[in-house]
Amino acid sequence: MSLHDDAVLVLKAYEGQDELRQVYLDHLATHRDGMWKACADGHITASAMVIDPSRERVLLTLHKKIRRWLQMGGHCEPVDETLARAALREGTEESGIAELALLPGGPVRLDRHSTPCAWHLDVQYAALAPEGAVEAISEESLDLRWFPYAEVADVADESVVRLLEATRARL
Repeated sequence: MSLHDDAVLVLKAYEGQDELRQVYLDHLATHRDGMWKACADGHITASAMVIDPSRERVLLTLHKKIRRWLQMGGHCEPVDETLARAALREGTEESGIAELALLPGGPVRLDRHSTPCAWHLDVQYAALAPEGAVEAISEESLDLRWFPYAEVADVADESVVRLLEATRARL
């Protein structure tokens, strides 16, 4: 099965955000390259909200290009066999934490936003960090920091706050 086909199945199974989910499905139906950065009309991306083992904090990255505190995430790559694996790969690469575990139940949220490269149709997962996890700043980040849930709204935009709310509901 291709990553494109996996994305269609994941989105069809996703419950909630019906209008936005349909935008994603329509995009994939009309763009066979809709998973890839090269698709100028927009592309599916995958991200992961990383939660600490105590389930009291989230790890955010100060994105080098966008200069905002965000969850880990980005473009799908040919090595990604599924959207879940793309989110896990991005989470691992950008956090430096091995052995992240995605929360069961598939994506927790969808978020469509404009970026310098194109529209991102982000499929957002949540991942739990293992006990003793030590983060490491990646090339894509200016900083990496754990934030208590109550402080996220002070540093991040509404899309990150909504993802945190959806993640907490899943926990």
